[in-house]
Amino acid sequence: MEEEVKSLNFIEHIVEEDLANAYSKQDLRFRFPPEPNGYLHIGHASSICLNFGLGLRYNAPVNLRFDDTNPAKEEKEYVEAIKKDVSWLGYEWDTERYASDYFQQLYDWAVELIKQGKAYVDSQSSEEMAEQKGTPTEAGKESPYRNRSVEENLSLFEGMKNGDFEEGKHVLRAKIDMTSSNMLMRDPIMYRVLHKPHHRTNTDWCIYPMYDWTHGESDYIEQVSHSLCTLEFLPHRELYDWFLDQLVDSKKLRPKQREFARRNLSHTVVSKRKLLQLVENGVVDSWDDPRMPTISGLRRRGYTPESIRNFAETIGIAKRENVVDVSLLEFHVREHLNKIAPRVMAVLNPLKVIITNYEEGKEEWLEAENNPGDESAGSRQVPFSRELFIEQEDFREEANRKFFRLKLGGEVRLKNGYIIKAESCSKDADGNITEVQCSYDPKSKSGSGTEESLRKVKGTLHWVSVPHAITAEVRLYDRLFTDATPDAHKDKEFMEFVNPDSLQKITGYLEPSLKDVKAGDRFQFQRLGYFNVDTDSTAENLVFNRTVTLRDTWAKLEQKG
Repeated sequence: MEEEVKSLNFIEHIVEEDLANAYSKQDLRFRFPPEPNGYLHIGHASSICLNFGLGLRYNAPVNLRFDDTNPAKEEKEYVEAIKKDVSWLGYEWDTERYASDYFQQLYDWAVELIKQGKAYVDSQSSEEMAEQKGTPTEAGKESPYRNRSVEENLSLFEGMKNGDFEEGKHVLRAKIDMTSSNMLMRDPIMYRVLHKPHHRTNTDWCIYPMYDWTHGESDYIEQVSHSLCTLEFLPHRELYDWFLDQLVDSKKLRPKQREFARRNLSHTVVSKRKLLQLVENGVVDSWDDPRMPTISGLRRRGYTPESIRNFAETIGIAKRENVVDVSLLEFHVREHLNKIAPRVMAVLNPLKVIITNYEEGKEEWLEAENNPGDESAGSRQVPFSRELFIEQEDFREEANRKFFRLKLGGEVRLKNGYIIKAESCSKDADGNITEVQCSYDPKSKSGSGTEESLRKVKGTLHWVSVPHAITAEVRLYDRLFTDATPDAHKDKEFMEFVNPDSLQKITGYLEPSLKDVKAGDRFQFQRLGYFNVDTDSTAENLVFNRTVTLRDTWAKLEQKG
């Protein structure tokens, strides 16, 4: 049978076309260039998978470059978090670079542009410059400082670098075209004064380059062949090329900027500013709160690198933006965890069951398989006793024929154990059921091979032995927003759609095999969902996060709605 040939996305077509014409495979180099002003989110994951995926496809190096040109918002904490996220996703970068590595070269090139009459120091206020910028249909007006002499511009620019001026006093602008239909070409700012320490250069510099000046030149210095950006940078491409035109050496490779569309995720926001707002307002505990769409939040929640990579591959690369339903991401983590997560038993809403004909004080250990889809996962022993916990919702005094769980006079099988029959129940003063008295068939033990053990009953319940149960804090996470597009409403703030039930903390009762778990361990709590051990967990106080339910419960709710 022939192997299925995977179709190329449009970015891969561009690379293939370049290889067929001007480039050799040795020319290829890619980069992932985050700004270290926040934690990476699921949107960045697509870009990471694209750039590093191209590196793997073409056996080409990929740089991890931090575009660290704004010391007011950037921190070393974010640098370390980004490196951890990229590594966790399973990728290795060729070299670790920083835009700040190139501050001197960028400054020297800016001086050259001043000498060529292609850049000037503007001493207007930001308000005045904005007013002169014009509109998309109206040309801008030239700055009164546009024709300063080269000598004066060089002197002022050096003074800016030396810290002689306060912030906002002067900026360096490229001299391009104030009548251009592309407003980004109307004498864009290249440098501004900032008296703030930088996470790498400390106070060595008092001026910092703007993104548009830095980005293309950094690509050129690193000899990046394909500079892949999201669609909002399409208007920037003309400026990217203009800056390269001024200094590119014909003997060196010239970077090529190309754009792809963002993939927005439903029921979330991915703006770093809005994510920071969620943290600062206490809606979530931190950037890595398991409700956050950050890669660190998804990791803490129990997502696997494979599930995120598979998700990125499924949604693909496109030229048009759209909103991807978060249920697709949840599908991929379910699919992967179903293959790798051991099955265990836990009860989260306990109801006590007493097996009246089981000897008091007796216990036995039953064999339970760890993963029915993976024989190599082996099995474990779970304790059985007279007193058990089952889920409250698994028992009703009376129920119709479609209720296949436990009801008075009815039978169910206990997973890996025996068939039991509900004989009676006890209630508190308010009429709430507090205990169910059952009998069991001692010959019906699962796997024993007896005639009774082969008897078919429709319901199978998970359970935990009361005297052997260990307790844990269980955090039930749900979607952070009730609306599919919380930041797309012109008349409402995205914070109005925060889901008040996005986190519920309860006490769970677990089988004792989970006593020695470690942070990051993943499990399927049978019939309940996939869970992992949180970083808050200790030997004395276990903490589990619900990664995802077994089925897409939101889809059912939306259908009912």
